[in-house]
Amino acid sequence: MRKGNPWLSVLFWVLLSFLTLFPIYWLFVISVKPAIELFSTPSVWLSGDLYWKNYADVLNDRTLRSYMVNSLVISSGNAVLCTTLGFLACYALSRFDLPGKESVFFWTITNRMAPPAVFLLPLFLLMTQVYSIGDFKLADTRIGMILVYCTFNLPFAIWTLRPTLDGIPKELDEAAYVDGASPWNVISEVVFPLARPGLAVTLILTWVFAWNEYLLAATLTNFNARTLTTGLSEYVTTTGTNWGIMAAISVFTLIPALIVFSLVQRHIVAGLTFGAVKG
Repeated sequence: MRKGNPWLSVLFWVLLSFLTLFPIYWLFVISVKPAIELFSTPSVWLSGDLYWKNYADVLNDRTLRSYMVNSLVISSGNAVLCTTLGFLACYALSRFDLPGKESVFFWTITNRMAPPAVFLLPLFLLMTQVYSIGDFKLADTRIGMILVYCTFNLPFAIWTLRPTLDGIPKELDEAAYVDGASPWNVISEVVFPLARPGLAVTLILTWVFAWNEYLLAATLTNFNARTLTTGLSEYVTTTGTNWGIMAAISVFTLIPALIVFSLVQRHIVAGLTFGAVKG
């Protein structure tokens, strides 16, 4: 069989990488240029003198620092909660013959199919009127946003982890039970170690979804639980748009995601393909 030209393949991937990475590069270029250059004719290339004041303004802004902390707490808390609950739910769906479990499995993903705007009014009323004790309300709280994101991320976690749990042979559970293990021992010492690749993928994807979310955070928070992505809108005013600060904030939103991806990247391919082939 005649092989294709390898240089064409290399050229294709180089071009695709350039198209993918150029917006990130351009974002960084904007973040290190003063406003006077941005509103003239900004150069595509980085100059020798970089304008780091935009980053200094972001780091010195106490409000933006609180937004960063809120984003980290909310996204991390939601990722851990959704992955844990999704793992336990998938274990039940995979190991027990529950009546109508396929319907339950499909019903969970329907929440993910609907656009987030559909849930805005119901969630707002629930957080401000229903789930309140005295003066305490879930609106504009970190725990409230963690629970809100479960509406969309928990079904995704269940959908992602189901093939992983189905790919682990039930015979391992039965062998552990024969040796005297309790159900919790089977989950923690037999199933959990084998499901780690899938759990890592689910954790990182739910974390990224919560970290990048804007619509719900902008609607259901005012100040206490405001996230970093919603802070971008504060620099679009009637007097103008501070593109340099917005670009610097956007770069800061990329850094945690890149760090998390770099830590679990070796699990991503294994987790996405785990349970895809059964023999």
